[in-house]
Amino acid sequence: MVDTENNGDDIDDSQNDNFDKVDDMLHDIEDNIPDKNYEKLQLMFDDAEKPLLKRLFANAEDAKLLRWHADKHTVDGKLRHVANSPKWENIDSEFKEFGGEIRNIRFGLSSDGIYPFGNMSSSHSTWAVLLCIYNLLPWLCMKRKYIMMSLLIQGPKQPGNDIDVFLAPLIEEMKVLWNFGVRVTKGKKACPVCEKDTTLLWLGECKKHVYMGHRRFLPKTHVYRKKGHLFDGNTEKRDMPDPMDGKTTFSRVQNLDIQFGKRNNNKQPTNWKKRSIFWELPYWEKLEHCCWTFIRNQRMGVNVRRDMVTMGIRPQLAPIEKEGKRTYLPPACHTLSKDEKTKFYKCLNGVKEPSGYSSNISKLVSMKDLKLMGMKSHDFHVLITHMILIAIRGILPDDVRHAITKLCLFFNMIYSKVIDPEVLDSWQRDIIITLCQLEMYFPPSFFDVMVHLVSHIVREIKVCGSVYLRYMYPFERYMGFLKGYVRNRHRPEGSIVKGYASEEVIEFCINYLKGVPAIGMPQSRHEGRLQGIGVVGLKVIIPNRDEFHLAHFAVLQHMTVVTPYMNELMSMLRSRNKHRSEKWYVKEQIRTFLAWLKEKVKEKSDRENLDPLVKLLVYGPRNVVSTYQSYDINGYTFYTEKRDRKSTQQNNGVTLIATSIGYSNVNHQARAIVAKDSNYGVIQEIWELKYDSSTIVPLFKCKWVKNKGGVKVDEDGFTLVDLSTDGYVSEPFILANQANHVFYVEDPKNSR
Repeated sequence: MVDTENNGDDIDDSQNDNFDKVDDMLHDIEDNIPDKNYEKLQLMFDDAEKPLLKRLFANAEDAKLLRWHADKHTVDGKLRHVANSPKWENIDSEFKEFGGEIRNIRFGLSSDGIYPFGNMSSSHSTWAVLLCIYNLLPWLCMKRKYIMMSLLIQGPKQPGNDIDVFLAPLIEEMKVLWNFGVRVTKGKKACPVCEKDTTLLWLGECKKHVYMGHRRFLPKTHVYRKKGHLFDGNTEKRDMPDPMDGKTTFSRVQNLDIQFGKRNNNKQPTNWKKRSIFWELPYWEKLEHCCWTFIRNQRMGVNVRRDMVTMGIRPQLAPIEKEGKRTYLPPACHTLSKDEKTKFYKCLNGVKEPSGYSSNISKLVSMKDLKLMGMKSHDFHVLITHMILIAIRGILPDDVRHAITKLCLFFNMIYSKVIDPEVLDSWQRDIIITLCQLEMYFPPSFFDVMVHLVSHIVREIKVCGSVYLRYMYPFERYMGFLKGYVRNRHRPEGSIVKGYASEEVIEFCINYLKGVPAIGMPQSRHEGRLQGIGVVGLKVIIPNRDEFHLAHFAVLQHMTVVTPYMNELMSMLRSRNKHRSEKWYVKEQIRTFLAWLKEKVKEKSDRENLDPLVKLLVYGPRNVVSTYQSYDINGYTFYTEKRDRKSTQQNNGVTLIATSIGYSNVNHQARAIVAKDSNYGVIQEIWELKYDSSTIVPLFKCKWVKNKGGVKVDEDGFTLVDLSTDGYVSEPFILANQANHVFYVEDPKNSR
């Protein structure tokens, strides 16, 4: 958080003084750090001298965006942005002068190592410290234009515990800006939320600490607390630990004696190994310090089984020694046979994603080795939130599969762009039960601290707001751009600094050039195509009369100016044919409406002034129709079924929420059932009807799935769609702007 209230000449004066302040600080710490590290420190790239904030506010558009969090953001009780989080409000109330000026900046900081040569096997590690601005709109605060590289720490070695030395200039600048105008733990008590109340167990064979005991988060009367034989063999009687706040954390670290340098052994009497330099910021102890987690792959070998024997749990899984050096491991409930592995990877190998959804998952699958290879962090995200819960259908025992599915759905929910705070307590209850169920099925070695931290994610959302504004993917993409600046492999950091500085200068100049696109604000491929534009496969055809009639009627159905005429005809049909069924009325309206409307318009045109659009529509479109194989509209790319077969992506699936009328014959009487259903289908043809030079209407001709019998929701909440069924044959056309994108994955449990 940075106070920018005095963003005029005062900031210039303070920034002119920053050179001296940073130099004085470097001299103060020079005697306390090794010579080698001090040389690195001098080569760091830091932004203290750059009037970044002044440049942002100098641009009228950027200055307006920086006030969005107070002027324009939606306040409806939902968590949409960090500004909706309780901690944002707490800081404003704790520091009233800061909160009273809406132009003050809230920064987010991220740091990670990059391999500047683009080679993952390289031992050279350069660390970038990046800042993002949370004052901005959700879709802007993570864009490259508004991410600032505040520090670049030179390799080839990572800074390790000495990172505070390199962060000192940034912290000093933050303190100056605040006044004028994360925590790190490891070892036995590695959970920064539970701290001294962390439940841990040492596995002698695996030689690692594990963190189980999630039953203590359950209500006192929950049945799992007494079923020790299903867990670690003990009845759980402990209460849920109280989470630590900022003040308590500061009391743990404020008296630690820290020495920098690789050879210094910082042995401390407490579990805390270091006092972060961020505690020097005056507001840091007022913040709620949270954690994040990443579930890693765990090896389940013979040592795991021996640890379970030592604990006295699951004796049926104990390793069996055979002749020679061979050891037989009885299959566990989560063990996959070769056939099950083949089904799992075959499902992933057959997935075709829509354009822009993710990388090509099928290319990451090796059917020969039955492995996933070459995965990036976002690929893991897509797998755990969407793909794994589909691929495991039908290949695991129901209890195990349901527990894994609930874990995947939990990760899917927490990444939502909009979160209702009222559902967070139920999410917390569900994830604790899910973790307890995982303890029942998986071995203790699975539960490292990363798995345990899942239990605190909901608390983090309550405090800090939506997760999607705090994950690493935008920063990882940004670091990819930084690697692209490397031209001199002998001086990679110098190349990065030069490229970044050049880009900043160009960006500053672009602000004064009209019509020049901004750097770091990539335009969507659908920019300018939201209203619809054909992309591939233009052909001009003359369709048959019946299909042309249905397409034109589909357009008329959704025109507001035509609705009164449709209602008038339906009323006339009901009055003249009182004993007909509802189904007959609908069919008769479709058959007679166009001819009736022409006569009606002809009569009225002699007496009244008609809407010009009605006159245009009544005479219909030109009988020559433009067709496409690919079409961009609504921010999506749509393909026809024919083109989709040739593509590695799947873009022909559509869904439409519409009012449908179903019919059931009971005692030979038709009864209409009106309900809002999600209709599913695939695009067969893409048409453009041209009424005149300025009125062009795109339509999708679809093969729809019959809702009755073709669509159902199973006990796991999956929507199952049988694409072999045909429904709504008389209404194949929809307006293209009504369509939503959907993609289909073959069900491993039932390939129909």
